[in-house]
Amino acid sequence: MAPVTDPDAEPSGAGPSTSASDTTDADAVVSMAGVGVRRGGADLLADLDWTVELDERWVVIGPNGAGKTTLLRLAAAEMHPTVGTVELLGERLGRVDVFELRPRIGLASASLAGRVPPDETAHDVVRSAGYGVLGSWRERYDPEDDARAAALMEMMGVLGLARRAYGTLSTGERQRVLLSRALMTDPEMLLLDEPAAGLDLGAREDLVALLSELAADPDGPATVMVTHHVEEIPPGASHAMLMREGRVVAQGLLDDVMTSENLSATFGQPLELTSRRRRFTAFRR
Repeated sequence: MAPVTDPDAEPSGAGPSTSASDTTDADAVVSMAGVGVRRGGADLLADLDWTVELDERWVVIGPNGAGKTTLLRLAAAEMHPTVGTVELLGERLGRVDVFELRPRIGLASASLAGRVPPDETAHDVVRSAGYGVLGSWRERYDPEDDARAAALMEMMGVLGLARRAYGTLSTGERQRVLLSRALMTDPEMLLLDEPAAGLDLGAREDLVALLSELAADPDGPATVMVTHHVEEIPPGASHAMLMREGRVVAQGLLDDVMTSENLSATFGQPLELTSRRRRFTAFRR
């Protein structure tokens, strides 16, 4: 199938595609240098340097207002920085047509979930990712598109819901449908914005187990997951970034970053962090 432009998408604000500098790390899917985002006189992000490589599974943690969603929108090519450079999949924002770049990035987020037409079937929500649209327009799908959508939904445990309207699904079922959609284009990078938000305990644990399986897949895409809660970090995550007030508190290998001291600085209160079977728990001292 051939991609078409989403009529609701933001304009690209860019000209013809130009490759990033030859000095860019060939294994980097995200490279941000000196990045800042300023809106209404406030810094949403400031002085941010960050690199994500092909085989890495990142988790980004911080309180409300830390800049996590802004960071993810940059990584999804949904916005441009005020200062600094952002390179995604070897292309620099501002020098690439983002409508060509976005299909290479899988995204599941609350803002996306809120835009899905409630009467759209779960199968169509997944399948339409190949065109970068939500809702049925004038797309023409191949049998291969239907087969891939069905295979992904089966992997996520929601194939039996394929003909159900999205608006009738539970929160957990919707999250699994959106994860299927995010993987539909076989993306080079997968971005998850609070995928466990609104889930009950059982649904959250099911999702964490699923994300752990995805993280363990050596052929899976580089992954960045944003969350407020350390309990949602899936086993298999390799790196972490802790953020507060638009700035990085700590980043690097998960075991180096996830400490009581770093978490306390991130949330501004004395916290004790414990780990058992690669699952984290935090409580106030």
